Amino acid sequence: MAHTEYKGVDYYNLNDILTEEEKAIRDTVRDFVSNEVIPIIEQYNQEMKFPMQLIPKMAELGLFGPTLPVEYGGMGVNNIAYGLIMQELERGDSGVRSFASVQSALVMYPIFTYGSEEQKKYWLPKLASAEKIGCFGLTEPDFGSNPGGMITKAEKVNGGYLLNGAKMWITNGTIADVAVVWAKLDGKVRGFLVEKGTKGFSAPETKGKLSLRASVTSELVFEDCLIPEANLLPKSGGLKSPLSCLTQARYGIAWGVTGMAMHCYSTVLDYSLSRVQFGKPIAAFQITQEKLAMMLTEITKAQLLNYRLAQMKDNGTMRPQHVSLAKRNNCEIAKTIASMSREMLGANGILDEYPIMRHLNNIESVKTYEGTHEMHTLILGEDVTGIAAFE
Repeated sequence: MAHTEYKGVDYYNLNDILTEEEKAIRDTVRDFVSNEVIPIIEQYNQEMKFPMQLIPKMAELGLFGPTLPVEYGGMGVNNIAYGLIMQELERGDSGVRSFASVQSALVMYPIFTYGSEEQKKYWLPKLASAEKIGCFGLTEPDFGSNPGGMITKAEKVNGGYLLNGAKMWITNGTIADVAVVWAKLDGKVRGFLVEKGTKGFSAPETKGKLSLRASVTSELVFEDCLIPEANLLPKSGGLKSPLSCLTQARYGIAWGVTGMAMHCYSTVLDYSLSRVQFGKPIAAFQITQEKLAMMLTEITKAQLLNYRLAQMKDNGTMRPQHVSLAKRNNCEIAKTIASMSREMLGANGILDEYPIMRHLNNIESVKTYEGTHEMHTLILGEDVTGIAAFE
């Protein structure tokens, strides 16, 4: 198999409108993925382990909380740069992008947005440097698409809050030092920082996954956990708080899966030029060219969606529904492109020598988490009609 250096996919010359800083950040992450992630990721995927040795290197590159102010350990970069980081990481693996997404969008963001100054000063630099790893507990065994139905409860007691309940499908749960956990306190959803080692708190790993295998997925169980008063996120209140975090995560996913689609396309393009059947490369056949044209078109559309979404995020005009459109569209086209790429590689498509089957398995999770395709469909439907199809 001939390896050509990965140059990305940029049919509409988006590179021309990126700033020097945005390009430099993208290229740094692209090199990191080429040199550090891709050579090892298949093995970790097979063994169902996360490559922990990547974490310090990712922290060193500033990939955790990069949009946050420098005083809290961030880099203060814009959302285009953040999106490009996610795009490049997901070429490596959805599990690697998920790790960075959770640390940034689901742990650092809620502490930055809903935390006290003390919480921000203590946790954010430690999370940015990966001295501490975080996770986000919203989804429950019986409540996925309907987080408002959550049954995890906090009760005010002497010395803090008593937490009881369980969370499911939590990325990084088993390895996390701190969990941002959402629970009902007097019927209102509030955020709590639950630290590893808290009595009554356990985080067993979820086994048997056929998708996101190079990622740690866990259950979080709380049995009369006493959470200190100082660990309540003071500015959190209502379901809007955790949902605002999901908006951040979905934004990163829209960019990430575009990177996955780009990787599948560039892999299959190289392959089709070198694979000979009936005396010519399969790239010479009309059906192959039609598939490549479709992939290139959908990737270009996704890139333009992402770029505009980033501009709106930076100028404050982005709404959660705008993110739903990009997450929904880009996950769908990444899944189609991964599936089509597998077919175009024929039997070779199922081999771990190529990244396609791993991407195809991963997109099944990524399309589902942070809002299923159906939920984002109904979010958009409600936005344009003013009628909610779900209660």
